[in-house]
Amino acid sequence: MSIVPPLSAAQPASSKNKMVSWFARLGFFLVALGFISLFSYSSPVFLTLDNWSNLLQGCAILLIVSLAMTLIVSAGAIDLSVGIAVDFGAAFALVALKTWGLPWQAAVLCALLGGVIIGLFNAFLILVCQIKPFLATLGTWFIASSVERIYTDGGGSIAYRRMAREYHDLAVGNIGGIPIPVLIALSLVVIAYLVTERTLFGKCVRAVGQNSEAARIAGIANRKTLFWVLIIASAMCAVGGVILSANLRQFTPLAGQAYLMDAIAAVFIGTAFNRQGRASILGTLVGVLFLAVVDNGLNLMGLNYLLKDALMGVILVVALALSFWQARLRQHLR
Repeated sequence: MSIVPPLSAAQPASSKNKMVSWFARLGFFLVALGFISLFSYSSPVFLTLDNWSNLLQGCAILLIVSLAMTLIVSAGAIDLSVGIAVDFGAAFALVALKTWGLPWQAAVLCALLGGVIIGLFNAFLILVCQIKPFLATLGTWFIASSVERIYTDGGGSIAYRRMAREYHDLAVGNIGGIPIPVLIALSLVVIAYLVTERTLFGKCVRAVGQNSEAARIAGIANRKTLFWVLIIASAMCAVGGVILSANLRQFTPLAGQAYLMDAIAAVFIGTAFNRQGRASILGTLVGVLFLAVVDNGLNLMGLNYLLKDALMGVILVVALALSFWQARLRQHLR
């Protein structure tokens, strides 16, 4: 004979679980609110429109790279070559403008081609050579970074100050008062969200990432799905390379590598904002904004750069620890 617990005993446990789950989801919002309050108190400039416009414009490339990393992580992989894809996008665009004398629209297409080349090389190593994504993309980083240094005679920059104004505006222009890099990044957020959450391809990507064997049995083409994920992610990073080269009016080898670790952190911090605890586009958006707010606030406080980097590292570790704690808590409550 089965024993059914009294309703009065079941309800408190259920209510407690819901309350703990609710606090887990809101934990990061409370932490972010605390930082915003601290920075607002420390600097009157923090909440000004100009500062937030600069903040958003400054994190546009990171957001684009993080969206690409979100797609990769959703497919159950990792990509250490996203910075190289940014570099190749910037390099191909600058070469098209300066050496080949192509119009700026063609330079953007060349940048995308540069990103696709990195994606194809990753796909070859992972799908044909059967190398694990971590090691394969690490190998891509070593090879491509060497190519960059060889092409630039040891790492010198390729500058082009006379680029078309339209190309330069991709980084410094605005439409209706909104910086163009922000518009580009937000457009990619919308597209990436619709693709990952509202299309069959997005469902296939999540299925492969959660259980590749079950996805294969269900009839999903795992290799084909991962192939397109690698290509799309690298092409997206190349868009970031376009903005970077348009802003600096030059290509600097390995400049894109600066976005790698922050992109990974933003993706995993973003899992704290997802009910299923998985990588998601909206979660990554919040993760990028969290990192940008902390970085901007610490800069406005005028801290020594060494101390600021140390504090940023501590905050990042705590944020990631909180994110993984929330993931374990969700698993326990299921």
